[in-house]
Amino acid sequence: MLIEIISILLGSAFITAVSWRSLNKPRSHGFYRFFAFEFLLVMLVLNAPSWFDAPFSLHQQVSWVLLIASLALIIHSLDLILILGLPEGSVPNSPNLPFENTTRLVVVGAYRFIRHPMYASVILLAWGIAMKAPSARSLCLSLIIMVFLYAAARVEERENIGRFGEEYRQYMKKSRMFIPFLF
Repeated sequence: MLIEIISILLGSAFITAVSWRSLNKPRSHGFYRFFAFEFLLVMLVLNAPSWFDAPFSLHQQVSWVLLIASLALIIHSLDLILILGLPEGSVPNSPNLPFENTTRLVVVGAYRFIRHPMYASVILLAWGIAMKAPSARSLCLSLIIMVFLYAAARVEERENIGRFGEEYRQYMKKSRMFIPFLF
């Protein structure tokens, strides 16, 4: 129990350090993303003891597929943002992380179909962690994470409309939020 508490405190300190600018601006997308990551951390620590239990069970197989898909999607989407989005780095008084301050709208690769592949990656990660120890607790934590990511995405879309204007509005009509062709 002590190891879990220390793990949550250390992880939370790291998430807070990365998110401190967003926490000062509750109307930024990073504010909501902070809470999604906090709940993700809690679920990770709580489900860690079950990480390798029954390695060939169906829930473990599903978990690994979700975790690998999450990793592939985050690498792909971050690569596109860094190369094609031309981030301008840190911006004074901006709550954004440096890579989020893009100067060009990215609409290829995963971004062609979904507007928030990084958040979709976190959703896959959450469900992958939840499937390590499927329970009502894991289900509830995964749903809470999804609610906070949805809120972050909605706020980020408002920010992107402010940054890219009509180009982003048109992009919203051609793509979905998290799941290609569906949502």
